[in-house]
Amino acid sequence: MENKRERSRRSFTPEFKAEVVEQCRTGDRSIAEVARDLGLVDTSVRNWVNQAEVDAGTKDGLTSAEREEVARLRKEVRVLREDRDILRRATAFFARETR
Repeated sequence: MENKRERSRRSFTPEFKAEVVEQCRTGDRSIAEVARDLGLVDTSVRNWVNQAEVDAGTKDGLTSAEREEVARLRKEVRVLREDRDILRRATAFFARETR
C-alpha cells in the first residue's frame, strides 16, 4: 500500500472566494500568481473564477443556485427511493404473514 499524506479538505467562505475572484479579474496578475500568493491551488481558484462568470451570466453552465437545487433534488430522490424500498419490503413481509 502506498503511504500518501492525506490533505484535509479546506473550506472557504463565499466572501473569501469573491475577494479572490475579484483579485483575479481586476489585478494584473494571473490566476496562478494570485493562487500562489494566497497559498491556494490554482485549479480551485480557476474553478471559482469560472463559476463566478457562470453566475454573472457571461458564461454558459449551471449557476450556483442551480447546482444547489440539483444537489437537494438528488438527496430527496435518494431518500424517496429508500422509503419506497422499505415499504416494498414491508408489503412483501405482511403479504407472507397473511397467507
